[in-house]
Amino acid sequence: MKLKHPCKKILATAVLTLAAGQALADINIGVVFSLTGPAASLGLETRKSIELMPKTLGKEKINYIVLDDATDPTNAVKNARKLSGEDNVDVLFGPNLITSGLAMADVANEKKVPLLSQAPIVTTPEKLKWAFRVEPLADVMVGRVVADMKEKGVKTVAFIGFSDSWGELLLKGLTKTTEAAGIRIVATERFGRTDNSVTAQALKIVASKPDAVFVGGSGTPAAMPHTTLRERGFAGPIYHSHAVANKEFLRVGGKAIEGARLAVAPVVVAEQLPDGHPNKQAGLAFDKALEAKYGAEARSSFAGASWDGWLILEGALTTALKTAKPGTPEFREAVRNALEKTKVVGANGSYTMSAEDHGGYDPKSAVLIEVAAGKWKLVK
Repeated sequence: MKLKHPCKKILATAVLTLAAGQALADINIGVVFSLTGPAASLGLETRKSIELMPKTLGKEKINYIVLDDATDPTNAVKNARKLSGEDNVDVLFGPNLITSGLAMADVANEKKVPLLSQAPIVTTPEKLKWAFRVEPLADVMVGRVVADMKEKGVKTVAFIGFSDSWGELLLKGLTKTTEAAGIRIVATERFGRTDNSVTAQALKIVASKPDAVFVGGSGTPAAMPHTTLRERGFAGPIYHSHAVANKEFLRVGGKAIEGARLAVAPVVVAEQLPDGHPNKQAGLAFDKALEAKYGAEARSSFAGASWDGWLILEGALTTALKTAKPGTPEFREAVRNALEKTKVVGANGSYTMSAEDHGGYDPKSAVLIEVAAGKWKLVK
């Protein structure tokens, strides 16, 4: 799919006059996703929501400048510098990888442009000011599945995950939450996103005789450990991270991943939620719009996170427009300040941000689902 890139310089436009006499200016949002490379199955999902986002806010035109980082943090940094420099964007939106998000946070702080990351980044205190996130932290989602393990009577668990920062983050979350639950990790194995086999790791896990296995991956590559474990005779419960919740994971895994459990944002099973769930209505509305454009089963938590990113941004932009003009340092500062006051009930979850918490995801938003007959089914 070819990406359309607008002119490097915003073209001069006729001056439009408000009642107050102020000139209007375009709002420019710089979007960076992994649209090619190993993480493309995630990036393409997050990009879907961009097509649903409004092209205007009040009387202001919004330009979305979409760039591909090709699953490479170096490219993400190059894109962020181009967007904040040449394109003079008011906000950086994305990426979908933690490594890229952390790298872009450096640029955001240097250039004083707010970053609304779709990856669950955690920055150092000195870099917190300009970096925000939409996705929940790993501890929230991993803790939800560990609670299910405990309810099932699981005493031991094995981990097999990516040999990168995402795998490490999930392992830390699993270690922390299993210790609190009294569950022991008996094996820890790693694999690369582009590996063609995990047979050796699966055999070691089977030999450790765990009650359950947690796969610390994302997207389609996470299906391989699951299918290999089943081929090698492991019959116990297999859990995954929330980063596998898209239809490509279901397609690649097929029948072998039946019964896989994970905690996920409520948008994935919006119509199955009880009426009292606070995110049901927002989830239903988003799923309807998304599937009208992309077809049945187009939903995913990644698309939902991107949409919630817009809902968060919409409020911040609206507030900032009251005091400053797009394209100026004052406007970017006003957007940043408004993001810290975010209170949004979205499709993927509910958010309450503050100066100390630039994510604010409510853990109660998450639900537990499993694969049943090739589809996602709400468990609780």
